[in-house]
Amino acid sequence: MASHHARKTLAGFFLVLFSLTVPVHAQPVPLPAGTTGPDDAQQSTPTSSDSALAPAESDIDARNYAAAAGKLDVYLSVHPADARALFDRGYVADAQNHPDAAESFYRKAIAADPRQFESRLALGLLLAAKGGPRSDQEAREQLQAAIQLQPNPPNPAAKAQADRALARLLVSSDPEAARDALVDALHLTPETPPDTILTAQIAEAAGDTTVAEEAYRRVLQQDPNSSEATAGLAHALIAQKRYADAQPLVEAALRRDPNDPTLNAQLAAILNAQGKQTDALGVLHKLHQLEPTNRAVTTMLADADAQSGNLDEAGTLYQQLLAATPDDTALLDARGQILIRQQRYPEALALFHRAAAAKSDDVDAWSGIAFADSETHQFQDEIQALSMRSKYAAESPSTLFLWATAYDNLHQTKAAADYYQRFLAAANGKFPDQVWQAKHRLVALSK
Repeated sequence: MASHHARKTLAGFFLVLFSLTVPVHAQPVPLPAGTTGPDDAQQSTPTSSDSALAPAESDIDARNYAAAAGKLDVYLSVHPADARALFDRGYVADAQNHPDAAESFYRKAIAADPRQFESRLALGLLLAAKGGPRSDQEAREQLQAAIQLQPNPPNPAAKAQADRALARLLVSSDPEAARDALVDALHLTPETPPDTILTAQIAEAAGDTTVAEEAYRRVLQQDPNSSEATAGLAHALIAQKRYADAQPLVEAALRRDPNDPTLNAQLAAILNAQGKQTDALGVLHKLHQLEPTNRAVTTMLADADAQSGNLDEAGTLYQQLLAATPDDTALLDARGQILIRQQRYPEALALFHRAAAAKSDDVDAWSGIAFADSETHQFQDEIQALSMRSKYAAESPSTLFLWATAYDNLHQTKAAADYYQRFLAAANGKFPDQVWQAKHRLVALSK
């Protein structure tokens, strides 16, 4: 992909993207619903000298999809391996919002003619819209195959659409390849504001927040009310910990669009980073009301409630989340920590054991088990939990103290004294209560 382009730095790439203004001569017809986004280039239905398909394709051009489907079904009953007709039938199914049927026809068209650009592009877009790891992977494969082929008839806009779709899929996993795909698209069609936003997203994924900031600001110069560019710029500023710069930007955007979930989430993050937990919590409660089924929002609110000491509220939210995903170890650990703080140790132990069973290297789970065992005087179990934890993480002052007190309570004097001494060396002037206890226990153990 894009092998004919010289490799560029991100800063150079940014300049290249904004200088490409190649005119487009295609006269496209939209792809069916479900295969294009609002910023996608449009694609023409392929033409052919085969007059047998002309009536059906005339119906497609007129958006008379039911009539087109009937004609194509009759034709395919006699010519089941005609790649052109199979693509047309998939196109119609897609336009009628039957994605499963469309996918099936596109796959049949590809099997009939692996070099047919249109079906590979359409299938790639369809799978990308479906989402999920497997669909995304196959969407990338189909789009990568499509950009090596040529539309029939030639259609620069369709080629650019494939490049842009591939770039969006590669942003997180391979920013450099995403960059090359977008550059290829801009050699074929003019730059659009979504392209500039995509430039910024690629730069962010590559860790270049400066380039991302420049790109987002370029969009906002053209469209000051762009919520997407505002949210993107705020994200770049937050990543740089420039909270004072991000906050007025987000607040101004929220005055225009007070219910935008992304902007509300960003404001909550900014306020929390500035130590304004009460204000952040208020924003998160509003956000949760706007999106009560959004798991990310619910998790953010639960975490904020836990940090603010609203343990009952946090516990209820974690329980709701666990009802949908009972084996989510992060949620099990978070709910277990709430129960620890509420001194409900047996319940906490049950959750931590579930987390450890689901993920044997869950350090938080083993730490929680050790602490709960200590509080319930199950000292031998505590040592076993600490032993498991030590397989996956280095000791901390807290775990060294737990080791010491467990051995102390089991009357294993030598081991207890050793761990008390290790704790004192690691405490480094912190944990004054535990330091006092360790020193006094060492005196007692030496007698």
